[in-house]
Amino acid sequence: MNPVTHAQLDWDDQGRPHSRVFDDVYFSDQSGLEETRYVFLEQNRLQERFAALPAGGRLVIGETGFGTGLNFLCAWQLFEQHAVAGARLHFVSVEKYPLSHADLQRALALWPQLAPFAEQLLAHYVAIHQGFQRLVLDNGRVTLTLLIGDALEQLPQLDAQIDAWFLDGFAPAKNPDMWTAELFAELARLAAPGSTISTFTSTGWVRRLINAAGFKMKRTPGIGHKWEILRGEFLGWPLETPAAPGIKPWFARPAPVLGERKALVIGAGLAGCATAASLAARGWQVSLLERHDALAQEASGNPQGVLYLKLSAHGTALSQMILAGFGYTRRVLEHLQRGVAWDGCGVLQLAFDARETERQAQLAEAFDPGLLHLLSREQAQARAGVALAHGGLFFPAGGWVHPPALCAWQARREGVSVLTHHEVLDLRQVDGRWQAWAGERLLDEAQVVVLAGAAEVQRFADLPLKRIRGQITSLAQTAESQSLATVVCAEGYVAPPRLGEHTLGASFDFKSDDLTPTAAEHAGNLELLKGISVDLAQRLHVDSLDPATVQGRAAFRCTSPDYLPIVGPLADAARFDQAYASLRKDARQVPDVACPWLDGLYVNSGHGSRGLITAPLSAELLAAWLDNEPLPLPRNVAEACHPNRFALRNLIRSTTRKP
Repeated sequence: MNPVTHAQLDWDDQGRPHSRVFDDVYFSDQSGLEETRYVFLEQNRLQERFAALPAGGRLVIGETGFGTGLNFLCAWQLFEQHAVAGARLHFVSVEKYPLSHADLQRALALWPQLAPFAEQLLAHYVAIHQGFQRLVLDNGRVTLTLLIGDALEQLPQLDAQIDAWFLDGFAPAKNPDMWTAELFAELARLAAPGSTISTFTSTGWVRRLINAAGFKMKRTPGIGHKWEILRGEFLGWPLETPAAPGIKPWFARPAPVLGERKALVIGAGLAGCATAASLAARGWQVSLLERHDALAQEASGNPQGVLYLKLSAHGTALSQMILAGFGYTRRVLEHLQRGVAWDGCGVLQLAFDARETERQAQLAEAFDPGLLHLLSREQAQARAGVALAHGGLFFPAGGWVHPPALCAWQARREGVSVLTHHEVLDLRQVDGRWQAWAGERLLDEAQVVVLAGAAEVQRFADLPLKRIRGQITSLAQTAESQSLATVVCAEGYVAPPRLGEHTLGASFDFKSDDLTPTAAEHAGNLELLKGISVDLAQRLHVDSLDPATVQGRAAFRCTSPDYLPIVGPLADAARFDQAYASLRKDARQVPDVACPWLDGLYVNSGHGSRGLITAPLSAELLAAWLDNEPLPLPRNVAEACHPNRFALRNLIRSTTRKP
C-alpha cells in the first residue's frame, strides 16, 4: 500500500487555498458558500428532503472530493435548520489528499457563519489516515464517513445506499481521474432508488458518461461565472450494462428490524458498552446486562491498556481494521479526561531483533509518517525519557487508556440502562422476541440481542473463540520513574504512571483457567521490563521487589482463530449447512438461497488484546448492520469479521477432505 500524503496547498492574498497537485482552487473566487448552496444543496432539493424526514429517518449524501469540508458543513447546517430532532444525516466522502488539521482550520476560518459546525469537525478531525475513517458528530445525529485514498480503490469497497451525490472533484481538465466511466459506474452501484446528483461542471463528455451509467442529467443555469451546471436523477442501470455482482447471500444484510427499537446487550466490557452507546446514538433503548456488580470487571478492567497498532505493510483485512479502529477510538477518547482516563503520550515499539527491525522498516515505507516513523536509539531515548538498548517505531498519536473510564462514559449515554447482577443463562425466542433468562427468572426481553460477553457468547452461539489468560503487574512510581514519557513496548510493555502506578505486562497463558495472580508471572513481567529498559527497571527498584508481594490482576483475552473480531448477525448453524450444502461439491458457486438468520441475534466478540482499538468501531459496524446504514469499514473487511466466515470455511474445506 502507498502512504497517503496531505494536500499540498498555496494560499492567495485573500487567504484562499489552492491545490499544488491539481493547480486548481478549492472553491469559487467569488463566493464558495453561495456556489455550494446553489449547486449541491438546491439542485438535490435537500431543504425539502430534510424537512420531510420523519423521526428516526435518515438521508445519506455521497461526495467525490471532501476538500475543505465546505459542502459537508453547508449540508449539516441546512439539516440542522430543517430536519426534525430524531432524524439523522450520514455523509460519505472520498478524498485522496486530506488537508492537515492546521490547513483545514485555516480554510474553514474563511466562513465564520459555519463556525459552530466547523468547530465540531475540527475537534474530531484527528488520526485521519488511509482507508475508512468514521467521525460521529452532534451526539450521533450526524455521521461523517471519510474514505481516504484513491476514489476507484475506496468506492468499490463501500457498502451503502446514497440518496444524493455531490460531484466535487477538481475540474475535469485538471483532475480527469475523478470523471471517468468507471467512477460513474460506482456512483450508480451505490445509488438508492430515486437518488439525485449534481455537479458544478457542464462539460458535454462528463454529462454523457454520467447518463451512460444510468443517471438522467440535464443542464441548468449556473451561478456566478458558471453559465451552466448539471443536475440529474438515477433511473437505474441501462439494460445493456450488467449490474455489479451482488453480495453473497451469507454476507447479505438481514431484513431490518421493524417496530420497537429496543435491544439487550449481554456483557458490559469494552465490546458491550461500545455496542450500547452506538445503538443508543441511533435512538435505540438498550438494556446492558452484566453478571458482575459493575462495568468492566474482566479483561476490560485493567488500569491501563495500550493503543498499540500491530499493522501489516500489505494492507490485510486485519491491518485495515486496526487502522480504521485506531482512528475511531482516538476520536472517541477526545471526550474523556486526559491524564486520568487516557493519555496520547505516544507508543514506542522497540526494534529488539533483526526480524522486528526489518518489519518496522517495511511499515515505515508503507504508512504516512504522521501515523508512524522510525527513531534512532538516541531519538527514542529522548522521546521515552529513559535509557534504551534500541531505537524503534514511534506512533505519535498512540498512548494508554483506562478502559473502565471508557466503558463508563459509553454506558452513561441517554437510552442505556445498566443492569448489574444479571447473568443470562438462557436465551429463548418467543413470538419474534428474545427473552433473557436466569434459571426461572425472566431478566428482560427485546427483538434484538447482542452477545458481547467475550468467550461467554459460546453459551448461546457455536463460535470458535479461545480464552487466553493474561496477567499485568502494577508498580508504584518512584521519583526516578516519573521521567517515562511514552508507552514502550518490546516483548512486553510498560506505560507512564497513571495515578501513581505504572502498568506492565502482559503474560500469555493458553492453559490456565485460574485468575488468581501468580508470583511466577509477576516475575516474568519484571523480566519483560528489563528487556524493555534496564535503566527503567533500576529506576523502579525491580531487583529489590518480591514478586510474591507485587500487585496486579489476571483476566482472559478472547480471540478468534484468524485474530479478527467476530461482528455481525448470526445464522442458524444447522439450516446454514443445509442451505449451502452444495458448496461442499463446488466452492465457486453461489446458491440463490437466502441466509437462514436467527432474526435479531448479533455478536460483537473476539477482540483479543486489541479491544481498545477494534471494539468501539465494531460497535459502529454492528449498528450499521442493524440500521441498514453505510458500513464504517470496507466491505471485504466487514466480511472478514462476519460470524458466517467460519461456517463457510468449514463447508468449503470439506470439498478437499477424503471420504
